[in-house]
Amino acid sequence: MSKSVVIVDYGAGNIRSVARAVAHVDGAPVVSADPDDIDRAEALILPGVGAAADTMENLRSRRVIGPVLEYIAAGRPFLGVCMGLQALLDWSEENGGTDCLGVLPGRILRFSSEGRKVPHMGWNTVEWTREHAIAEGIPTGSAFYFVHSYHPTVDDASLALGMTEYGVTFPSAVGRDNVVATQFHPEKSGEVGLKLYSNFLQWARSAAFVSFAGAGTGS
Repeated sequence: MSKSVVIVDYGAGNIRSVARAVAHVDGAPVVSADPDDIDRAEALILPGVGAAADTMENLRSRRVIGPVLEYIAAGRPFLGVCMGLQALLDWSEENGGTDCLGVLPGRILRFSSEGRKVPHMGWNTVEWTREHAIAEGIPTGSAFYFVHSYHPTVDDASLALGMTEYGVTFPSAVGRDNVVATQFHPEKSGEVGLKLYSNFLQWARSAAFVSFAGAGTGS
């Protein structure tokens, strides 16, 4: 069976728009929560909008946490988008505190409302902090579309691929080994967003990444 780009289906609201973006850049998107589809994917995307507790509960109820963590731990190409980035970290303060997947060390904190509207909604710039295949051909300072009330922090500064300022400066793109993720929505970000999806697929097909050393437990 031919390889596909699997978009993990756990009921998130932006799944179809991600699928359309992947199809637009000549990917073969499959929206699925089937472990067999995840296992045979050439690349895996975890999108998402909404609350941390709902996201984790939906991932558990659809029994995809294990397959997703196994896929990552096997050193295979993975992209998280918005809530899909936040879910990779250890913990979110949303909903009174929510344990996440623990793939990357870090936490999710709420934006301060002092002098800023929350949620952070609309276009904002991303300053790349290091070279990475997903940023190839996308100038630093390019604008992407954001919708979120909570922002990531990371324990290891080297995880940051791009930074954005909104009252605080936070990592809006992160990556380690075969895992990359964005807080912004590439599928809502016009040509630069499509370029990022295209870059991700080229990177996935090149196998030019280092296998992941270990994944979390999703507890």
